[in-house]
Amino acid sequence: MPASAGIGVAPHYFGGLFELLRRSVTQLVRPPTEPRRAEAVRRLSRQVLLLTAIVALAITALIFAIDVVEIKLMPPRGTPSLWPVRILTDFGRDVYVLGLLAAMLMVVAIVAPWLRGARRSRLLRVGNQLQFMFFAVLVPVLAGEVIKWIAGRGRPFVGGKSDALNFVPFAGTEAHASFPSAHAVTCFALAFAVTALWPQAGVAMAVYAVLVALSRLVLLAHHPSDVVAGALIGVVGAMLLRYWFAARRLCFTIRPDGGIVPRTAASPGDRKGR
Repeated sequence: MPASAGIGVAPHYFGGLFELLRRSVTQLVRPPTEPRRAEAVRRLSRQVLLLTAIVALAITALIFAIDVVEIKLMPPRGTPSLWPVRILTDFGRDVYVLGLLAAMLMVVAIVAPWLRGARRSRLLRVGNQLQFMFFAVLVPVLAGEVIKWIAGRGRPFVGGKSDALNFVPFAGTEAHASFPSAHAVTCFALAFAVTALWPQAGVAMAVYAVLVALSRLVLLAHHPSDVVAGALIGVVGAMLLRYWFAARRLCFTIRPDGGIVPRTAASPGDRKGR
C-alpha cells in the first residue's frame, strides 16, 4: 500500500466517526416529523393516567396494610444462604445495566465508520435500538433518584423498628433512600424497552423484572410499595421515551389509532447516516 494511502485512513475514519456522533445527537433532538403523533399523545396520556391511578392506589394500600407485615416475614439481613439472591439482585443495578448498554453503543460507534452499504445500515439500526434502551432506562432512573431524595423514606427497620411511614424528606442518605426502588425502576424500564422493540421477548423480560424486584424484598432493601413505585416509574418513563423516538421515526412507527409499534423495515428515519 502506498504510504500516502495509509496516511489518509485515520483522518477519514475519525471524520466519519465524528459525523456519526453528530447525527446520533441531532436525530434525537430534531423536531418530531411523525404525522400521527397527536393520536399517539392522546393514547399515551390515557394509558399513563390510568396506569398511574391504579398503581397509586396499590401503593397506598401497600404502605398502610402490607409493608410492615411483609418485611417481618423476610430473613434477617446478611443471612449467608441468601448469596444467590444477592447475585440476582445485581442484574438490576442501574450502573451495570447502563454501563453495558453504553459499552455496546461504543462498539457500534467504533465499528460503523468502517462499514458501507447494507452492513452499515443494519449496524446503525442496532445502534438506534441501543440508544432507545439506554435512554429508556437512564431517564426514569434519574427521575427515580430525584423522587428518592425528596421522599427520604427509611429502608426496612431503619431506626430499629418496622415503620412504613418513616419519611425524612430531603435526607439524602442511603438509609433514607428506600422509595422508590432504583433496581425496580431499572429492570422494569429495561423490560418494557426490550419488549417494545421485540414483543416476543415480553415473557422473559417480565420474569427478569419480577425476579429482581422480589430480590429487593428478600434482602430487606425495600418495602413492597417501594418496588411497585419503582416499577411504575420505570414503565412510564420508558413509555414516554418510546413516544419520543416514534415521533422522530426512530425505531418505532405510529399506527392510525395512535398505537406505537416497532418499525419492521429500515427507513431513512432509522439511520444515523450512511
